[in-house]
Amino acid sequence: MTNDTRRSLVKEGERLDDLQLNGLELIQDPKKFCFGVDAVFLSDFARVKPGETVLDLGTGNGIIPILLSAKTQGKRFTGLEIQADTADMARRSVRYNDLEERIEIVTGDIKEAAEIFKPAFFDVITTNPPYMLADHGLRCPDDARAIARHEVLCSLDDILRASMRLLQDKGRFYMIHRPFRLTEIMIKMNYYKIEPKRIQFIYPYIDKEPSMVLIEGVRSGKPRVTVEPPIIIYDSPRNQSGNRAEK
Repeated sequence: MTNDTRRSLVKEGERLDDLQLNGLELIQDPKKFCFGVDAVFLSDFARVKPGETVLDLGTGNGIIPILLSAKTQGKRFTGLEIQADTADMARRSVRYNDLEERIEIVTGDIKEAAEIFKPAFFDVITTNPPYMLADHGLRCPDDARAIARHEVLCSLDDILRASMRLLQDKGRFYMIHRPFRLTEIMIKMNYYKIEPKRIQFIYPYIDKEPSMVLIEGVRSGKPRVTVEPPIIIYDSPRNQSGNRAEK
């Protein structure tokens, strides 16, 4: 692909962000939701084996499939996104990075995912879902940022129900969420036959409460959970060891 063709993929008002990984870049619209460090943490936490197929639910601008394509030897990555303009932006990022052979972006509703894809097809499912309940401080439900943060278009139940149907037996599920909903998450994962297997808390500072939690589950797995060592984002207020999440 020529440089002129690449430049034409970036529309007016959008920007190109260097992912600092294998020369990859991501097209983003600063007026909409932009990815944060939570997506990076999730891509590090998810375990994808060589030759496996991966589905990212609510892929947004496609950051998770793009990162996983560089960090793992997975065979095929699919991102499902309900917002057509956001899905188009993700597709252009895939094309910009010459990843069409490994990544596909599908426009569709998570609630209809079991009809869009074959049942029990995927080895791995990842998701960086809306953290907040739909009625929690929501002001503009049609705003792209609100859709990314609040359960406006899909709920935790929708995500887990789709994952239960689309994961192969013993397939793995990876999610990043907020610790204040952990009890609800664990109960609902168990209900949808996705057994929690691994948990890792992310702290802004070592003396603060965790702000995020990474969770791995296994479809029809046996009960046993491991708590990984915590991730500390900042060593101190003036010595940052990571980037602040935007979500």
